[in-house]
Amino acid sequence: MPGISETPRTSRQVSDMPSPRRLLSTSKVYEGRIWDVVSDSFQLSDGTDTLVRDYIDHPGAVAVLPMNVDGEILLLKQYRHPVGMDLWEIPAGLLDVEGEDFVVGAARELAEEADLVAATWNVLVDFFNSPGSSSEAVRIYLARGISDVPVADRHVRTDEEAEIELHWVPLEDAVKAVLEGRLHNPSAVLGILAAAAAKADGFTGLRPANAPWPAHPSQR
Repeated sequence: MPGISETPRTSRQVSDMPSPRRLLSTSKVYEGRIWDVVSDSFQLSDGTDTLVRDYIDHPGAVAVLPMNVDGEILLLKQYRHPVGMDLWEIPAGLLDVEGEDFVVGAARELAEEADLVAATWNVLVDFFNSPGSSSEAVRIYLARGISDVPVADRHVRTDEEAEIELHWVPLEDAVKAVLEGRLHNPSAVLGILAAAAAKADGFTGLRPANAPWPAHPSQR
């Protein structure tokens, strides 16, 4: 339209990149049971004003979207106290075992929260959960070739996890639930939409389970 300028288009590939800045100081202002809060003073460039940002120093997490041979995905219902709601989620957990391989951690969470093991693993999507206030990096895997953990080897779930309810849902129904605003957990929302997109080429475009994860703090 006349009078409206358009943003120039480019063929440049869009990709998030590390951007080191001059760190002047850092301190821990709160030590929690799972994560800490730190305060950093830094400059965007030489000669600019000093900025101070407080944020959660987080170990990161992994999540798993289990898919059975019928193309259904597994969702689990769990109470989340900060929002005061029962949320439908996918199996997930902290990367709080030092030196543990990422996919090994994901397999552990799948077994503990869903009593399942998987033969085939792929990376669905990587994301920062809340990059304005936390260093938490999350990787979501697609797990297929599903089978049950033997009853004798199953994890005993306690506290909020003791109330977990499991439900297999057609992927298309899960996508509809996301778009209708009925699902809110970020790992579930991203995992469902990523799986729906990846299904277009039969999941052949997905990265292998051991794909590099340079965005995770331990890899930087």
